[in-house]
Parts: sequence; C-alpha cells; structure tokens
Amino acid sequence: MGAVNAVQFVGAGPGAADLLTVRATRLLAQADTVLYPGSYLDPEVLESCSPTAHLVDTQHLNLDEIVAQIVGAHHGGQRVVRLVSGDTSLYSAVSEQTRRLDAAGVPWEITPGVPAYAAAAARVGRELTVPLVAQSVVLTRTQARSTAMPDTESLAAFAATRA
Repeated sequence: MGAVNAVQFVGAGPGAADLLTVRATRLLAQADTVLYPGSYLDPEVLESCSPTAHLVDTQHLNLDEIVAQIVGAHHGGQRVVRLVSGDTSLYSAVSEQTRRLDAAGVPWEITPGVPAYAAAAARVGRELTVPLVAQSVVLTRTQARSTAMPDTESLAAFAATRA
C-alpha cells in the first residue's frame, strides 16, 4: 500500500459482509470517512466501519458532489474510503472519480472486491469455463439510462461468439 493518506477505493464484493476481503475490512475499520452506495449495499458491510467514522450515503449525490466530499475529507486530514458495490474493475465509476482526484492532486489507491460473477458461480456450484463447452467468459450488461453502450457490444454480438 503506497501513498500516505491516499483515498482508498474499496470493492464491497457481491453484497455479503462476510465476503469482504481482509484488506477491505481493515481499511473500513481505520477510515475516518466512508462514502458508500446505500442503494446497492448490504448494511452489514458497514459494521466493519469504526463507530466514530463519518458515513456518507452517496445514493442521492451526483459525481461532483461525491468527489467534493472525498476531496474535502482528504484535505481535512481524514482517512477516506470510497466503498463501491461489487468489484472496482466493473461498472464502478472509479475512472470518473480518480480522474477528478488526479486533477485535484489527491492520491488514491484501489482495493478490488470479490466479483459478483465469482460469487454467483460458487453459489450454484459451477465453474464458468468447462473444457469443450466454453472457455471464454463475457462480462457485459444491457443498456442503462445512465451509461450508453457501444453498438459493437450488443448482446446479440456477444451471443454470436457462443462464449
């Protein structure tokens, strides 16, 4: 773990508090300020936070308001955790936030979470790749109001690969 007092982006995993990584629970316990996505997060995940931590539910905040909270807490000397649902590498808006933090001169680090697709495979007792059946996995989503999908990434195009 590199930068001193870097803002920590932490993946909350697939929703179960007992599927947080050891690093995630340690960072939450040490944080002075935790910003979390209330609409996507099991409240038990927040039990890893210090009882004195300032908790900020971001579900009704826009990106600029979220970043302002992060920057303000960081400049106030706070240890800040930005908790994201799932894993930081998928659909987490981390890149939009880190670009703004870079512009503000605020250091940051990322701690990935357990990805939901791994938890789902475990839950049903299956692996995602099976010899002679499927050796590729496509991670995608359908069109959402907030995020446009490239035409080349339609469900039909991915289905054609039989992955």
